[in-house]
Amino acid sequence: MNKFLFLTLLFFSTASHAALNVFACEPEWAALTRLLAGDKASLYTATSALQDPHRVEARPSLIARARRADLLICTGAGLETAWLPVIVRESGNAAIRPGSNGYFEAARYVQMLEIPTRLDRSDGDVHAAGNPHIQTDARNFLPVADALSQRLILLDPANTGYYRQQLATFNQQWRDAIAKWEKQAAPLKGISIVAQHRGFPYLNNWLGLKQVAELEARPGMEPSAAHLSRVLNELQQAKMVLRAAYQDERPSAWIAERARINVVVLPYTVGGTVQAIDLFRLFDDTIARLLAGMK
Repeated sequence: MNKFLFLTLLFFSTASHAALNVFACEPEWAALTRLLAGDKASLYTATSALQDPHRVEARPSLIARARRADLLICTGAGLETAWLPVIVRESGNAAIRPGSNGYFEAARYVQMLEIPTRLDRSDGDVHAAGNPHIQTDARNFLPVADALSQRLILLDPANTGYYRQQLATFNQQWRDAIAKWEKQAAPLKGISIVAQHRGFPYLNNWLGLKQVAELEARPGMEPSAAHLSRVLNELQQAKMVLRAAYQDERPSAWIAERARINVVVLPYTVGGTVQAIDLFRLFDDTIARLLAGMK
């Protein structure tokens, strides 16, 4: 075999096994892609669990990563409106523009909650498509995983069999895990909670938690002392106040001290706590923290 032929065969062999470059907006979608794609995907996560996904700077490093992406997977439903369109536009990557096969929004595949009846900027961060924090209900990962697996097959048909097997394994393990989590979380049903941000409707809907108050007067706006005082005066029978790991601890600490209830800091996504190192342990830790908050 001459040198030219050897190098040509080596090139095509390497190209056929090249991993898909995946740009994930949030850690939960990077984690799901890792379970479905394994070593067939090279993953980059644009945000960390300790960042507010509403507010991210469209840095040159993010644009450079998006420029090389074959697949962009984000929550959608307006969650990344403040930064993602800039990154996609400036990347110049037609493969990940909205409407392309390389553009994937998880929220399109789940039943959305809190779809507003009116849109007014004075109401704060209100999302026209509904509340975007879909990752707090474990059940939502099943339809998203199915749709994402189909997208991986579309972009990388050579590995169709692998993606189908990975999806089947995920579905079985995830359904078993949901049954376990729901059994563990049974004591939480009907428990009254306070939320620091309007970030838990899917969690509440899944586990039967009853939200009786919200610390933000308007979504995405830090509460004033006067508003917190009003919440405190109207608060009845709440067992705990929930906040995401990335949020400022002061509002929930203020209300918890005066109402004599527990603050429960939830990981909210993969990496939000030292325990939540993958999707399965994200929900293991979430359930454990909620149960501990009842005590």
